[in-house]
Amino acid sequence: MGYKRYAVYFGPRPNEPLHDFGKSWFGTDPETGASLPTSPLPGYSEDTHSTIIKAPRHYALHGTLKPPFVLADGTEYDALKQAVSDLAVTLSSVTLSPLYLKDLSGFLALCPAEPSPSLRIVAGRCVAELDQFRRPASEGEIEKRRAAGLTPDQDANLLRWGYPYVLDDFRFHITLTSRLQEMDRQAVAAALGPRMSHILTAPTLLQDLCIYGEPDDGSPFRIVARIPLG
Repeated sequence: MGYKRYAVYFGPRPNEPLHDFGKSWFGTDPETGASLPTSPLPGYSEDTHSTIIKAPRHYALHGTLKPPFVLADGTEYDALKQAVSDLAVTLSSVTLSPLYLKDLSGFLALCPAEPSPSLRIVAGRCVAELDQFRRPASEGEIEKRRAAGLTPDQDANLLRWGYPYVLDDFRFHITLTSRLQEMDRQAVAAALGPRMSHILTAPTLLQDLCIYGEPDDGSPFRIVARIPLG
C-alpha cells in the first residue's frame, strides 16, 4: 500500500486502555488499518456518532509530534524510518500527567493536566530534526492555515516548519471529536467522562515514536512503524 503523507505521532501501545478506547471510538485499528464497529455513547445513534467523529477519525487516535507531511523530492520512506530510529534512541520515555477532556476551539480533546517540558523537547526535536523529509507547504496550504487567524510567531512557524502550532506554540492533545456546538460538546463530554474514567485517572506513557501513514486509498492514517524510545 502506498502512502500520500506521513506523520510522527504518539500512539498508545496495543492493549493499553487508551488504545482500546480509540479503536471502539473511531472504529479503526491504527496498528493494522482494519475497520471496526464503533461504540456510540448512550443515547446516540451510529449516524450521529459518525458525525461526531468524522474529522478526527481520518487521523486515528494520536497525539501529534511532527504534523503530517508529504515526503520531499529526493527522499524516501526507508530513509525517514532510519532517521526516526536514530532520533528515538537518543530520547527517553515520557510520563504525562493524567489526561482530561478539554474544549479546544470547539473540538473535544484529551490534554495533560500539567505541561511536560520533556514532551516539548521530544516534539521539538521531531519537528526540527526530521524536517529534511518534509516537502515545503504550497501557497494554497499556507493561505488555508492563515485563514484561521495566526499570531506572528505562528505565522513564522508555518513558513519555516509547515505548521503553525509547533515549538513554543506546541500544545499536546488527542482530538476526539469534530467541531461541535456548545450544547452538543457539553452533552458529549458529560457522557464521555464515565466511559473514560479509567483512562483519565492514570498517567499516560509516551514510549515510542510512531510513524503514521495516510493510505493512497483515502482510508484513515495507520501506524507503519513503531520505534521505541531509548
